[in-house]
Amino acid sequence: MTVNERITQLRVSKGWSVNKLANMAGISQAYLRDVELGNKKPSVEIISLICGALKISLATFFSYDNDNTFKQDPLIEKIYLMTPEQRKALAAFIDTLSIN
Repeated sequence: MTVNERITQLRVSKGWSVNKLANMAGISQAYLRDVELGNKKPSVEIISLICGALKISLATFFSYDNDNTFKQDPLIEKIYLMTPEQRKALAAFIDTLSIN
């Protein structure tokens, strides 16, 4: 997956429009659209702003599983996209369940 595809995938998973992500990241909508279309290559600084808006780390952004095996299960995909804090909260919730 390319950087532009990863940005689009993360944005769509949040249910956000290009305009919303651009506003949250403090960048122009036109620039973000060009990035998502692959017409512009974002700097690490821009990717960092986008990650901040999405509430994920750069490490999470770049640690995408390129073989896409997690996409076989939509729940696993959503868990993969969570921030570390969200994963911790989910794990704590799961620990309260009686799963046999």
